[in-house]
Amino acid sequence: MRCHFVAMLLAGVLFFASPSLIAQPLQRKPVYTIDDTLRGSLNNERNWWNVQHYSISVKPDYETKTISGSNTIGFISTNAKAKPVLQIDLQSPLKIDSILFEGRHIVEYKKRGKDSWLVWLNQRSVTKKKTEQAITIYYSGAPRMAKNPPWDGGWIFTKDKEGRPWMTVACQGLGASVWYPCKDHQSDEPDRGALVTVIVPDTLTAVANGRLINETADQNGWHSFSWQVTNPINNYNLVPYIGKYLHWKDQYKGITTKELDLDYWVLDYNLEKAKLSFNKDVPRMLKAFEYWFGPYPFYEDGYKLVESSHLGMEHQSAIAYGNGFKTGYRGRDLSGSGWGKDWDYIIIHESGHEWFANNITTNDIADMWVHEGFTMYSEVLFIDYHYGKKAANEYCRGVRKNIRNDKPLIGDYGVNQEGSGDMYNKGAGLLHHIREMIGNDSLFRTILTGLNTDFRHSTVDSRQVEQYIAKKAQLDLSLIFDQYLRNTGIPVLEYQLDQGKIRFRFRNCIDNFKMPVRWGQRQLTLSTQWTETSMDESSDPLSLDGNYYWTLRRID
Repeated sequence: MRCHFVAMLLAGVLFFASPSLIAQPLQRKPVYTIDDTLRGSLNNERNWWNVQHYSISVKPDYETKTISGSNTIGFISTNAKAKPVLQIDLQSPLKIDSILFEGRHIVEYKKRGKDSWLVWLNQRSVTKKKTEQAITIYYSGAPRMAKNPPWDGGWIFTKDKEGRPWMTVACQGLGASVWYPCKDHQSDEPDRGALVTVIVPDTLTAVANGRLINETADQNGWHSFSWQVTNPINNYNLVPYIGKYLHWKDQYKGITTKELDLDYWVLDYNLEKAKLSFNKDVPRMLKAFEYWFGPYPFYEDGYKLVESSHLGMEHQSAIAYGNGFKTGYRGRDLSGSGWGKDWDYIIIHESGHEWFANNITTNDIADMWVHEGFTMYSEVLFIDYHYGKKAANEYCRGVRKNIRNDKPLIGDYGVNQEGSGDMYNKGAGLLHHIREMIGNDSLFRTILTGLNTDFRHSTVDSRQVEQYIAKKAQLDLSLIFDQYLRNTGIPVLEYQLDQGKIRFRFRNCIDNFKMPVRWGQRQLTLSTQWTETSMDESSDPLSLDGNYYWTLRRID
């Protein structure tokens, strides 16, 4: 954030104090359209080719609120028998001006739905499998303007407090095709990364993902900045930042043999307070997260924070930062526990997305809980590392109070629709619950680092992540995940006391629900049927309350 928050009005009335302010959850639609399917699913026009590289050039005009540019898409064929017809996504009101294949052949294209285009390549011109070729798409127009970024996203034309142009993009959920033509589906990241060239007035600076590889003075007062990403990257993570920026850099010696380059870009009048904030919390974040998750996943591209006009987003290697250089979430502790006030929420949360959302990315936005649940839990682990486990437990229980259980965490597949905004708080609560079930933090840490190693720079489905955790933990977690991800009921653990005996059973849960439970030194498997066991002086049933995410209820 990935990737990636917390005080949003849902349905126009509900104040939702959780990190869903950072990512841009889409409001559930009553009826899905052909455009939802075209954006959200794979089809014959998407399946036969695999993106290798994007080379994007964009020139925004602040006065007219328009952009013009091009994207050269390097791709390989994965199916020699398929008809070479591509679906390219570019959202209205932007329009395609022309398309060239291999830099010389003009190709035919037409609109498909509202925001997608079909592009026809000559069958004889398309090389068979595993040879990279390229199409270049020229486009222009007035892009969709962000109304309330990052939640209602698009291109952002605004001014800093001194009246100078300040521009960027926020497009998670909405899709990268809101500002450049691409194969706008999370399952296909450009394997060799991307080049982003931004052309701006020479009074401004343009920053993007990765490393600055070229800077040139153009004619008539324009300046070009070219930024290169070498790792695979989510489409929605590629963004330009344009403003009156100043820059400083540092290095961090992490757990690898290489030093990580740290680069910071902020508006000129914020330089001193930015240094105090960033220099304090970025090293603390990296120390905690490399411990829990393994090495920072993008050493080659470096780590950047870039000041933005909106709250923040997990743009890979160029995180959008807009928390006002305050501790907490705009100065508040979202958990109410007291443990969320000593660190900058946006630095910690959005950086957590570098591991979950950017390193590990879900194929379908329906599984976005993997991005947001793990990343919100990274806050708990940051607290655990620096303040201790008791503090982490209290913080997690605090954010759990914001769960609404309005709908399942997993959304509808194939239509670009995520699940409940509870994916943040409830996702974190579920992971804390599983950690309690495992009862071995060394093993739990091994699972987290293993996820980031075995799925490094990969796209996954929720089921893969669920099965990985269960296998490594050597626990049957299938019913646990079904209960907490695919249903809204929170189990009630009822208990009865009777002459030195205690009986347990689960209610308000899916059919055949059962769960391994650690109770002191005992390991019990509890289900919807009564399970009886003996009690002793150390067998306090209230000790089962807290880190497990259920409702504990005594009945007579």
